[in-house]
Amino acid sequence: MSIIQTAHRAAFDVEAVRSQFPILHQDVNGYPLVYLDNAASVQKPAAVIDAIAHYYRHDHANVHRGAHALATRATDAFEGARAKVAAFLGGVAREEIIWTRGTTESINLVANSWGRANLRAGDEIVLTEMEHHANIVPWQMVAAMTGARIRVVPVTDAGELDMDAFRNLLGERTRLVAVTQVSNALGTINPVAEIVRLAHAAGALALIDGAQAVSHFVMDVRTLGADFYVFSGHKLFGPTGIGVLYARRELLDAMPPWQGGGQMIEKVAFAGTTYTEVPWKFEAGTPNIAGVVGMGAALEWLGTLDRNAAQAHEDALYARLDAALAAMPGVRRIGTAPARVSVASFLVEGAHPTDVGHLLDQQGIAVRAGHHCTMPLMARLGIPGTVRASVAFYNTAAEIDRFVAALEKVKTFI
Repeated sequence: MSIIQTAHRAAFDVEAVRSQFPILHQDVNGYPLVYLDNAASVQKPAAVIDAIAHYYRHDHANVHRGAHALATRATDAFEGARAKVAAFLGGVAREEIIWTRGTTESINLVANSWGRANLRAGDEIVLTEMEHHANIVPWQMVAAMTGARIRVVPVTDAGELDMDAFRNLLGERTRLVAVTQVSNALGTINPVAEIVRLAHAAGALALIDGAQAVSHFVMDVRTLGADFYVFSGHKLFGPTGIGVLYARRELLDAMPPWQGGGQMIEKVAFAGTTYTEVPWKFEAGTPNIAGVVGMGAALEWLGTLDRNAAQAHEDALYARLDAALAAMPGVRRIGTAPARVSVASFLVEGAHPTDVGHLLDQQGIAVRAGHHCTMPLMARLGIPGTVRASVAFYNTAAEIDRFVAALEKVKTFI
């Protein structure tokens, strides 16, 4: 299930990596913490925490237009981080990177700017049954405003997209295809390059939700061909409250601003206002400067790792976890697509997912339980939710074994 292809597997020093994550070294309910909630949010290395603290201690000022040293330093860090994101996404232009509060706001920006300006009654937006609510609700809202229609790609029992059905949904009224690259609930890796190709062949644009993918994939959005690509910093070892919208420059130039205020204007008069150029046209008001600084630090830190070795280690952990769940009586795995990232969703016979999560927490094991903001997917699968254990490369084989032992203990209480 390796995501980053490599000809060899270098040694990965997981203990050296773990030493850089202060939060991992604590007890919870009298047990050493085992953090397996990485699909919800990964933890932060000291380099990110220190960068944010340094900014507030030494460099804090509002960005752009400042005439003093602190403002200059803050602006340099702010725009420098934008350049790092552009490089991370495969060397796109930094003007194609818009700062947002996260994946959710990025999608809402596209829906309210591009969507309201371009969608008309009878136009079609193609989504999938496995989308996060953040990639459903904004399109429902803009469809209600414009008269557009949402069409939905079904999911198989194994948790894969029905690609034949997807091809049949595309037509002359299709204007946008919006799909997750990786399912947050199941770990399924979708064939997004093929999805983008088919969308373009139908004359539609493609938005890819990369929130669950960016910590696993080496991303090149230009090769992928995505018109819009979105993700959140907290999924990529950065802070919460910061996110990214990538969009092709010609689309951004044509899109109207979504929010108005400072930073995004060229000239304001009561007779009328003109807007500045991208990317600042979409960044009204004082931004989350510290979040941007932390995002830049996270990308720098990630660049110090051997991504192939880290992914190989994570793949091995996930294989260990998946095999243990498959062999455990009374446990039903949910989502068995051949191509998955390190997300294990499951049910324990006779137990509600939330109860399982609480019983694991009592043993120091952090997992997620519920519908994972994918209620349509859970309805399709006929279940209320799942227990979700998700692995990062800072986890260890011993932690996987502790989780398995803890789950066996939970089953004795059911």
